Amino acid sequence: MNKVILMGRLTRDPEVRYSQGDNAMAIARYTLAVDRRFNRNNNDENSADFIGCVAFGKSAEFAERYLHKGTKIVATGRIQTGSYVNKDGVKVYTTDVVVEDQEFAESKNSAASNDGGYNGGGYNNAPARPQPAAATDGFMNIPDGIDEELPFN
Repeated sequence: MNKVILMGRLTRDPEVRYSQGDNAMAIARYTLAVDRRFNRNNNDENSADFIGCVAFGKSAEFAERYLHKGTKIVATGRIQTGSYVNKDGVKVYTTDVVVEDQEFAESKNSAASNDGGYNGGGYNNAPARPQPAAATDGFMNIPDGIDEELPFN
């Protein structure tokens, strides 16, 4: 089984092209900066892997319209390897994730407060985690005068 799930931020706006012919299809390429879980150097600086992704058709059109530098997404797909000979006659090997599905991993407001994601020198700090609700917020609070022991306990 060849299945990849990535969560990261776009390092730049997607590069979108259209295939030739009667049934032109959108092809979007972008790079995701994906945080590494553990640091090798035992320092506090986050490190990331930069994963090349390619989306086709409707997924590429979605990327063109909604994804921008710094957007945090979850992409699922498969790894595809290939090779080509460059203009200097050297064989170049490639590894890309062919995106089958992509979704936003944070709200638009969170993205705006995060200064666009990757800034060239490391990841910005993630937005603060929400704090637990106060006892007076009205959510799942037992009104005064009602016994706290529920009948189904």
